[in-house]
Order: sequence, then C-alpha cells, then structure tokens
Amino acid sequence: MLELTPKRRYAEEAAVVLTGMGLPPSYGKLLGWLLVCDPPYQTSAELAEALDLSKGSVSTGMRMLETGRLVRRVALPGRRGHAYEMVPDAFMQVSESDNFRVFRELMERGLTVVGGDDAPGAERLRHTRDFYAFVERELPQLIERFKREYLPKEARTDG
Repeated sequence: MLELTPKRRYAEEAAVVLTGMGLPPSYGKLLGWLLVCDPPYQTSAELAEALDLSKGSVSTGMRMLETGRLVRRVALPGRRGHAYEMVPDAFMQVSESDNFRVFRELMERGLTVVGGDDAPGAERLRHTRDFYAFVERELPQLIERFKREYLPKEARTDG
C-alpha cells in the first residue's frame, strides 16, 4: 500500500469533503493541495504528479477553481508557462459574491410561480428565501468583523 504524506492525506480528505458537496474528487484534491503545498504555487504537471491525477483532470479542475475565484494563475519568472496558487482571501471573496442574492431572487420567483408567500406549498420557498435574505444581510457585517479582528491592519481593505 502506498504511504501518503500528511499533505497528500489532507488533499484526499478535502476530496472527500467536496465530493460530499457534489463536486468531483479531483477538485477537492487540487484545492486541498493548494492550501498546504510548498511552494504555495504549483504547475499543472506538479499538481498531476503530486496528486496522481491526469493532465485532463488537473486542467478541468483548475479551470473550475479559477472560474470560482478560488485559485489564480501566476507567472513563473525564468520559466515558461504558469502555475496556480490559492487566492489569499478566496473564501472571503466567494462569500462576498452575489450568490446569496441570486438564490434569494430565485426563491422569490418560485414564490410567484406557486402563487405567493401564503400559497399552499410555499413554505419551502419562503423559508429558503428568508434564509438567503438573512445571510445576504448579515454576512457583510461578519466579514468586516473578521477582517478587523483577524487580518493584519495592512491586509485590510478598511484602512
């Protein structure tokens, strides 16, 4: 049996977590690896080798993670091509996206389809809409509080 390093085991654990969320295992492996690898940037070939993934899986996975604004391409001075690294505040940026508004609006359209807030069968849509409205309203304040409490002053956008 192949003995995995702690970093590789972490990448495998990330794959299990993200697979549970409906994503392909390779996405989780890539994300997990980029959270713990050294150096913090990796080429596609390095990712494929470290994680025993095909070049196609790496390419598809990195494209997805890049589209999701979790990773970014970086130049390699003195070398051809590029590497990938985690965006430093990736999870904060994703949380600040319009996703919550988009889902709230989708639930509102659903309520219109079923006949409004008090229509039979509207409870699921109403509760989901209210949840997303709550998160949409409260999350910006939580992110700002996090930035004040946990980020060094020079890394904060609020001064």
